[in-house]
Amino acid sequence: MAIELVKSGMTQSQAAKKLGVTPAAISQYIHKKRGLLSPKSKHYRQEIKEAVKILCSEEPKPDELRQMVCSCCHLLQKEADDVVCG
Repeated sequence: MAIELVKSGMTQSQAAKKLGVTPAAISQYIHKKRGLLSPKSKHYRQEIKEAVKILCSEEPKPDELRQMVCSCCHLLQKEADDVVCG
C-alpha cells in the first residue's frame, strides 16, 4: 500500500501520515527492506489499488484504515495458506 501511495503522487511523508507510520518505514517498503516479498495475486493488487484510491480521495477514520489493511493482510494469508493474525 505504501508503494502504491507514493506511485500515486504522494510524497513519502504524506504516505506515512496517511498510514500512521514514519517516512523511514515508507522508504523501507519502497526499497524492499520491509514487508513481504512474495509475488502478489491480481486480486490482492486490485484490493491495494482500491484502498489507495480511497486514501487519496479522503481521510478515512482509523477503523476504516484498519479494515482496509486487515482485508489486504487476510488476502495475503489466504494466498500463502498461512495465518499471521487472528
